[in-house]
Amino acid sequence: MNSETTLAEPSQLRADAERLTHIIMEMQRCFLLHLCKELAPGNVSFSQYFLLALLDQQEVLTMSAIAQKMGHTTAAASGLVARLENLGYVSRSAAREDRRKVMVCITSKGSALVRRIREEVVQNLMKLMAHLTPSEQEAWLQIYTKVHAVCQQKQSSGSHCTVNWQ
Repeated sequence: MNSETTLAEPSQLRADAERLTHIIMEMQRCFLLHLCKELAPGNVSFSQYFLLALLDQQEVLTMSAIAQKMGHTTAAASGLVARLENLGYVSRSAAREDRRKVMVCITSKGSALVRRIREEVVQNLMKLMAHLTPSEQEAWLQIYTKVHAVCQQKQSSGSHCTVNWQ
């Protein structure tokens, strides 16, 4: 926490957190329902989509890195990758320097799916933002950017975003 931060009274902070919890849970429910409809035609699960999105940013990951980033065992990550490989969304190969190391990369078909879903999200956010004033849009972006930075900092220190906030 920085010196600029002033905490609300504990009871108000609790009430605000409960209100935000309701809003976030409802928005996530709506987002996930929409995402489910978008992913269903390609037979892709949420975990598989999130892995594809990660691979679309990273290009190539080892199986152990996938397991670590997805919070799965290596065996579970291997199953996730096998299903995506069968659908033509990723490919696997052995690393040149160590044939035991499995490298996973996204295919053009996988990248196209990620781009299509991201574009859907962008279009929906633009519709939502049209209901906000320019200053509200800017404030929303600043708040989300700050929260994201805190979460990224927690992740890079080895903890999850929702744990050990002190």
